[in-house]
Amino acid sequence: MNPIVKRQGLQRRRARVRQRITGTPTRPRLSVYRSNNHIYAQIIDDESGKTLVSASTCDPGLRKDIQSGGNRQAAEKVGLLLVERAKAIPIQKVVFDRAGRMYHGRVKALADAARSGGLEF
Repeated sequence: MNPIVKRQGLQRRRARVRQRITGTPTRPRLSVYRSNNHIYAQIIDDESGKTLVSASTCDPGLRKDIQSGGNRQAAEKVGLLLVERAKAIPIQKVVFDRAGRMYHGRVKALADAARSGGLEF
């Protein structure tokens, strides 16, 4: 498949998802970005335009525990780290934004780990 067409499809899906999903102060948005080598997650309050909590495979504390940032085990650890940081500021309910990606593989692993850690979505 042509990489330009593939990227355009991802951008269309991302825009369609973002039309429906908005983070509020009571229920912020959990946004997941996945690259080939890393996975990033943020909890965002869209009304104030601020990131409340973030975690990624690039975090220095997590880099020691993982061999590669591009696998499901790393995504699970990012999800658990995100929940740990979210509990420091009392966040329990979020809206999940998969950013146009399929709910499969690393995105699903991160979401399942966040749910098992105590986030509700």
